Amino acid sequence: MKEKKYTKECADGVIKSLGLDHKAIDKCIGDPDADEENHVLKAEQDAQIGKGSRGDVTILPTLVINNRQYRGKLDKGAVLKALCAGFRETTEPAVCLSDDIQTNECLENNGGCWQDKAANITACKDTFRGRVCECPVVKGVKFVGDGYTHCEASGSGRCEINNGGCWKDTKNGRTYSACTDDGCRCPDGFKGDGKHKCEDVDECKERTVCQCEECRCKNTWGSYECGCSGGLLYMKEHDTCISKNGASEAGWGFLWVVVFGLVAAGIAGYAVYKYRIRRYMDSEIRAIMAQYMPLDSQGDVQSHAHHIEM
Repeated sequence: MKEKKYTKECADGVIKSLGLDHKAIDKCIGDPDADEENHVLKAEQDAQIGKGSRGDVTILPTLVINNRQYRGKLDKGAVLKALCAGFRETTEPAVCLSDDIQTNECLENNGGCWQDKAANITACKDTFRGRVCECPVVKGVKFVGDGYTHCEASGSGRCEINNGGCWKDTKNGRTYSACTDDGCRCPDGFKGDGKHKCEDVDECKERTVCQCEECRCKNTWGSYECGCSGGLLYMKEHDTCISKNGASEAGWGFLWVVVFGLVAAGIAGYAVYKYRIRRYMDSEIRAIMAQYMPLDSQGDVQSHAHHIEM
């Protein structure tokens, strides 16, 4: 804007210095920003049309865009196409992709690119020269692949877009999904490729759980239920059935065993402590007594030595 303002001020200065009619020049040039025909130029072109047997000779302006010359009827569409041709593919402005100057190849067979119709996501990107197949970025989630036959969401947010392209199903108020941050993997209780199919695993039929004699196994979608006959209580960590009363008695019995074990350990520890203290005190007393009076064994040795000298 500053450059345009400076150019207009400069032109106004030149016109004033030459003593030219500013209004006449403006009328001749017209509004350069208006998308309309210049009546003065049109009149000059009409005047060059031959009369009678004289041929038509029209002198038209030449436009240079990206170091290429364009001659002839320079209408808006031709000039715009010339300008758009100078942009690198996929960087052209939106005006270059209008239906007036180019054909959107993505509208026919999705341009031969990858497409997820369920999520309304496509790898086809319309360009002025044609189209390119590039895996898109949707809501901050980047899709990776060749763009033609395969595009897959990646990263931590991949499951938010069409469940990451993985299997998902809902039954009996429960929903299971195979989508994880690093790919498609069937959840626990299912088996399959995780992408197109995950089937329920019948734990009861495959005899992987609930296999004790009193156990009663019932398969459910994605899980299982295990109970016991005869009013027994099922313990999942041990895969066994026990009596409810027995479980209570066993619980109290185990508690008493722990208590008695702790008491016994405490008594044994105290006895060892007393024994070690007593031995330590005895050794200290003997060391003190040895400093002030000979022990019996030392007296015997000295007496024997006097007897030999005699």
